[in-house]
Amino acid sequence: MIRLILVLLIAILYLVIGCIPAFILWLIGKKNPDLKDRISRRMIQWIFGVLLFVSGTKVKAEGLENIPKDRAVLYVGNHRSYFDIITSYRLLPGITGYVAKKEMAKVPLLRLWMRYIHCLFLDRSNVKEGLKTILAGVDELKNGHSIWIFPEGTRNRGEEGSMLEFKEGSLKMADKAGCPVVPVAIAHSADVLENHFPFIRRAAITIRFGEPIDLKSLPREQKKQAGAYTRTIIQAMLDDILRED
Repeated sequence: MIRLILVLLIAILYLVIGCIPAFILWLIGKKNPDLKDRISRRMIQWIFGVLLFVSGTKVKAEGLENIPKDRAVLYVGNHRSYFDIITSYRLLPGITGYVAKKEMAKVPLLRLWMRYIHCLFLDRSNVKEGLKTILAGVDELKNGHSIWIFPEGTRNRGEEGSMLEFKEGSLKMADKAGCPVVPVAIAHSADVLENHFPFIRRAAITIRFGEPIDLKSLPREQKKQAGAYTRTIIQAMLDDILRED
């Protein structure tokens, strides 16, 4: 329980005290948006590192060489924990926003920093608004900002190594933007918190980045079911990680 309290206190303090640098970054963004993006990214990576340290979480990263360094990509990963984002964001080489549920946009200070790193808010109950989010994601990708999406649509509460079905429309951003898809498998992240909530316990998370997928080069049938195809690749990576444990 102590670790959970410390993590929450640090996160809240960062959001509150962060109002000052957030305002400075807003001013910087008026003249130099790219500098604002880079500073915002570094600040979020730093606080996520602090949260991982306080929680006692170790991270084993594999396949970082598979991430293209010269272009934006759509990261597609499985989702079992709040720590999936905290863990993964520190490893990414460029500006990357996450697709989050619309409810996150109702938290004022958190919403501010999420927008600073180009996160998108998805209303899954409104098709029209969902389409707007997809188009916004396409623009971000074309502007050189990567996007991370969890196609399961919510955190999977099943057993380790399992996945929910992927929403087929979740890869449309990559298809329309013409960017590669990087499949990502995350194992043991629920061991930090979700498996024994409200206690945070020491855990070792493994995150593996697979080889980029060029949707345009896929056979017609696989391209029509790009979500299911990508899910199969991530499942194979998850199974491999668990076999090695």
